[in-house]
Amino acid sequence: MRLPLSHTNSLGRAMAGHQVFVTPGIYTMRLIAVLAAALSFATTAAVAEAVDYSLPDLSGEMHSLEDYRGKWVIVNYWATWCPPCQEEIPDLVEFHDQHKDGDAVVLGINYEDIGQQQLSTFVDSFLISYPVLRSDPVAVTPLGSIPGLPTTFIIAPDGSPVARQVGPVTRKQLEDYIKKKKQQRNPG
Repeated sequence: MRLPLSHTNSLGRAMAGHQVFVTPGIYTMRLIAVLAAALSFATTAAVAEAVDYSLPDLSGEMHSLEDYRGKWVIVNYWATWCPPCQEEIPDLVEFHDQHKDGDAVVLGINYEDIGQQQLSTFVDSFLISYPVLRSDPVAVTPLGSIPGLPTTFIIAPDGSPVARQVGPVTRKQLEDYIKKKKQQRNPG
């Protein structure tokens, strides 16, 4: 792919009769691909099977995806050192607080090697109201790979994963996606 830069050289001087082209580097192309992917949730396989696994929360209580069957579950992999993760926390808290007694919950999965006290302090300082679970960073989780943080999976009420997004999410994106999926399941 070659992009025209008009008739100027890298110093901005006019180049009579020449057109300058730049070939974007691999990192530029990857950045474009990541940004395009981050604009919307990627739908997972058309016939995804229900997934279940359990992880402990900060007080040691086990949480299983099965515990939330019948609700939409937002599974958010994140880390305390990740600025985009920190950016999305208020939206995830707002989404969880608005939906937890109804149709959806958020499960935050801390995906780093961090001390219990340090993580608890972080959770308290960010006023995180949804369950925060602990997981060692692994190459592939039961929901799939985690190519970057944050990574969010949406689990349908039947327990099947229906979407994944790498990059931050907003409350509005989550609500719009779930609304669209509900309409597709119940047209009319």
